Amino acid sequence: MTKAVVIGSGPNGLAAAVTLAKAGVDVEVLEAAAQPGGGTRSAELTVPGLIHDECSAFHPLALDTPFSRSIDLGRYGLTWRWPEVQYAHPLDGGRGAAVLRSVADTAESLGRDGRRWQQVFGPLTERFDRITADFLQPVVRMPSHPFAMARFGAFSAMPASVLAKRWSSDEAQALFGGVAAHALRPMSSPFSSAIGVALGTAAHAYGWPVAEGGSGAISRAMIAALEEYGGKVETNVRVTSLAELSEADLVLMDVTPSAAVRIVGDRMPSRVRRALLRYKHGPGLFKVDFALSGEVPWTYEPTRRAGTIHVIGDFAELARAELDVVQGRMPERPFLLVGQQHLADPSRAHGNLRPLYAYAHVPAGFRGDATEQIEAQIERFAPGFRDLIVARHVQSPAQLEEHNANYIGGDVTTGANTARQLVFRPRATLNPYALGVPGVYLCSAATPPGAGAHGMCGYNAAQAALANLR
Repeated sequence: MTKAVVIGSGPNGLAAAVTLAKAGVDVEVLEAAAQPGGGTRSAELTVPGLIHDECSAFHPLALDTPFSRSIDLGRYGLTWRWPEVQYAHPLDGGRGAAVLRSVADTAESLGRDGRRWQQVFGPLTERFDRITADFLQPVVRMPSHPFAMARFGAFSAMPASVLAKRWSSDEAQALFGGVAAHALRPMSSPFSSAIGVALGTAAHAYGWPVAEGGSGAISRAMIAALEEYGGKVETNVRVTSLAELSEADLVLMDVTPSAAVRIVGDRMPSRVRRALLRYKHGPGLFKVDFALSGEVPWTYEPTRRAGTIHVIGDFAELARAELDVVQGRMPERPFLLVGQQHLADPSRAHGNLRPLYAYAHVPAGFRGDATEQIEAQIERFAPGFRDLIVARHVQSPAQLEEHNANYIGGDVTTGANTARQLVFRPRATLNPYALGVPGVYLCSAATPPGAGAHGMCGYNAAQAALANLR
């Protein structure tokens, strides 16, 4: 019987393990941390009873993928919950804009910019199942749906600052800019629209759901599926060399490219080693989880019903902040992503206490304390917020990396979303999962399609491994 070892139990490692086990492979997952799950862990970080997501929180690209269709995680306890408003962007003076599941309803709320919102996102939403069938795979391949991908690609290739000009109001420009900022790239750079277009379309096609009970429910469901197929997970085991896995026929690694180089060692061809060591990591995050004594008093009312809030001023302010971060400067007013998961999943709350998830974009390896800046930004759009704070849990970029070794310098996306790395991730090759050593593959978010709890990096790597076995 073929034996496989998967290093790392993040969503990609677990997806790879489940895919291999379902195909009849004997699978063992080895996790260095005390708890499995990687980016899909949840915990009572502030006060007992309040559930906080430790990293990934909203999952618009996890609902309808080749992996999710191959394994019904609902059978293993995973339930998705949706907020009424998918995401919102408040502005000064009580203004703002919000995205609903319906493209038409969102467009109507944008007034004179509604028609152009409909023109961009309407056709993409109608064809999104065909688009995801291609962009959740390696980019360097013949697309299965070339016409749908051509439209998606035309918008994605634009700098976000160019695409934002399709709309004339501060509200509509900020609404797109906030979702484009998930790329952690300068708004003027090529392909900086790509992630915004993908996530923005997903909000209409699938919504931005949360996992009931916390994102940890995703990893628990995957582990339950793995165990049903005969696989197992062992924690507190740190692999430092392939020599420790001599009995394995397949090794799949949910690690960074540099860690893969260390583990594979001299067996890795020099051309592959050089390419992986050139791989670039992106800016970091500074995360604060709050316990609050009530709901956040946002002045823009739809924000009070939103699962995700992008917190900063207009598009110009956002563009300045993101450029500062990429260039190594901490902005005075950073971009924040704030999560109100309990609005979709009330089980996260406890009594009159509410959990609030917030992180700021900061330069890679930022060593300061951004807590005050995060609180000031939220207070700016929700006066009285500070009066609700009961407790905080703070994580700097260094602490995020200590918690998960894949988050180098606080880079939770496991790689900069440069134009090159959006296309060639982690290196320029037709098989981005192979490492030049028979039976050894990389399956982390450093491989296509990149960051997210969709598990597709692991699924794709496992399929490559199974194809090689056949």
